[in-house]
Amino acid sequence: MNYDKFVLLFSVATLCVLFGLMFMGGYVSASGVGLSCPDWPLCPNGLAPSAEFLIEYTHRTVAASTGLLVLMTMVFVLRSKNSMRSTKVISIIAATVVFGQIALGATVITERLHAVLVTSHLALGLALYSSLIFVVINTYYTNLRLKSSSASATLSSDSGFASNVKRNSVGYSPNKSANL
Repeated sequence: MNYDKFVLLFSVATLCVLFGLMFMGGYVSASGVGLSCPDWPLCPNGLAPSAEFLIEYTHRTVAASTGLLVLMTMVFVLRSKNSMRSTKVISIIAATVVFGQIALGATVITERLHAVLVTSHLALGLALYSSLIFVVINTYYTNLRLKSSSASATLSSDSGFASNVKRNSVGYSPNKSANL
């Protein structure tokens, strides 16, 4: 597998994990367990939370993992020599948004789920999701462009061979009337 294909698959996987995180965040908010773990970043029992903190702690753990995936996606996109400039810029923006999400998530907890902050956290999450969709689409089209350019290079080299064979065939003449 080439590097650009890897970047595409990694960015799709990151997008899927981010979607799962947003789904989980909606569940945390709707079920009312957003403050079941009132300390940030860890719950009162530290790294091994009790059952009462499990849902919120899982959301935080998945959020941290997703943040790392977004940062790794940015690194992979920046290292790709075939990535478009706009893809690189948007991946940097997405990584920056991750830090904003971390800060805003901490503020949501310390401010006891203030409605404006919760809404801002969701809005920033949607901006992050949109950024990653842009990265996925652009890496897909980069792979498609690379595939079509390699296919056209192969086709042009094949057509050169085919026309040489055709010219060297018995009875071939570029003049149609001569073949009648």
